[in-house]
Amino acid sequence: MENKNTVDKAAQLINITKTFGPVVANDQVCLDIHRGEILALLGENGSGKTTLMNMLSGIYLPDEGHIIVNGNPVVIRSPRDAYLLGIGMVHQHFKLVDVLTAAENIVLGLNENPLIDLKNVRSQVKQICERYGFQIDPDKKVFDMSVSEKQTLEIIKILYRGAEILILDEPTAVLTPQETQKLFAVMRNMKADGKSIVIITHKLHEVMEISDRVAVLRRGKYVGEVATKDTNPQKLTDMMVGRAVSLNIARPEPKDQVERLVVKNLTVLDADGVKRLDNVSFTAYGGEILGIAGITGSGQRELLEAIAGLQRVESGGSIRLVTPDGKQEELAGKDPLDIYKLGVGLAFVPEDRFGMGLVGSMDLVDNVMLRSYKEGKPFFADRKSPKKLAERIVEQLQVDTPGLRIPIRRLSGGNVQKVLVGREIAGKPSLLMTAYAVRGLDIRTTHTIFDLLNEQKELGTAVIYVGEDLDVLLQLCDRILVLCAGKVSCIVDARAAKKEEIGLLMTHLGEEATACTCNPN
Repeated sequence: MENKNTVDKAAQLINITKTFGPVVANDQVCLDIHRGEILALLGENGSGKTTLMNMLSGIYLPDEGHIIVNGNPVVIRSPRDAYLLGIGMVHQHFKLVDVLTAAENIVLGLNENPLIDLKNVRSQVKQICERYGFQIDPDKKVFDMSVSEKQTLEIIKILYRGAEILILDEPTAVLTPQETQKLFAVMRNMKADGKSIVIITHKLHEVMEISDRVAVLRRGKYVGEVATKDTNPQKLTDMMVGRAVSLNIARPEPKDQVERLVVKNLTVLDADGVKRLDNVSFTAYGGEILGIAGITGSGQRELLEAIAGLQRVESGGSIRLVTPDGKQEELAGKDPLDIYKLGVGLAFVPEDRFGMGLVGSMDLVDNVMLRSYKEGKPFFADRKSPKKLAERIVEQLQVDTPGLRIPIRRLSGGNVQKVLVGREIAGKPSLLMTAYAVRGLDIRTTHTIFDLLNEQKELGTAVIYVGEDLDVLLQLCDRILVLCAGKVSCIVDARAAKKEEIGLLMTHLGEEATACTCNPN
């Protein structure tokens, strides 16, 4: 007779070690995954969560240790091996082909038959949807799908391949509250059907709502596990960090507010002539944090890039920046170099850290110097000042790095973000714009970034914060501008608004919400 403990375990990771050069990502980690449960895997950035799950899903091969699936020792050398063992992973960045339909993406790479029976695929997809509560059109092209539809497709894809163990990396990162609740309902249905689900997330309130058990990693080591019903967000945070950490987000009252940025009738078209921003108007004040909320693709990125001179503004639009000394400058029609030469103190922390903010192959000093190299003498860039600034950023923001000369791509996401934010605020900006500044960051780093934004607010800077976590927007910001399909749905008082109301405004159901308390213009 089989041991009950063995039967209950869908998978076991035993003494797993993985290194990347001198960096130890996982150090003798042991983890059990039970059947019919939702396990939350927590840890700070760089603690080894995703690396550990990448080994279970066949992306990496462990240097040491072994994996047991359904009571049998296995070697997982590829994602295909993982699929054959009933293991599938939905990554934070989806692995879909935009020009193909949902059904075509589902069977892509299976090589079952040169002639794909899409009618049979549709039938099986319908059965999966009915069984777990999904909603998906098998014939819909991926490029026409919302973010939640793409995520649904990724989950259906691995279920179609027979997954019994599902790993979801930051599954609610870009979902509205309503979409998150739909996903949780599906996860509960899968759990009831005996599936094992592992979620990697930093959202502790969601961990408390959806998980049965929580396992914690710290600096690559397994710290321990706890039943969700026996813990709370504060205890989990203390486990992750190794000491007591406050979870409260400070929100100083705005003082001496003055107009800093006045945007009127802003319209932006993409390369195909599609409107990404449609007649957007608002005012941002010095001494406040203005949050920008909206589902992915609602125009948040285009809005910040248009202000920074990276997107062309259609005629009739105006972007007026007022400096602390009362000087007014029109930014519409100017490129980033023109804006830099105006000396208006505009700082921008973009969504794409490496694509637009930093150069991964360059070290900390060179990346800091990107904003100041023009200030050197002809043919000779000033390296002393950037070096001092880099040292100050590392010290004040507690950047975990072996040295200033290490390529910045070798740092964890949290440390990269600290460098980027530290560099931007070093210029004492009058306007600071941040796009998803804490996306994927751990609790401690997240609160460090919040503290930096609040410091700028108290110095009289106008801070624009684009975020995806509505709980954070409601706690950190003074006002929230809600975008829907490129238009301003409403501007709300963050102290009075409710998360569900903002969620409705984000999905163009603003007439059902009661949060709108001021004129969007």
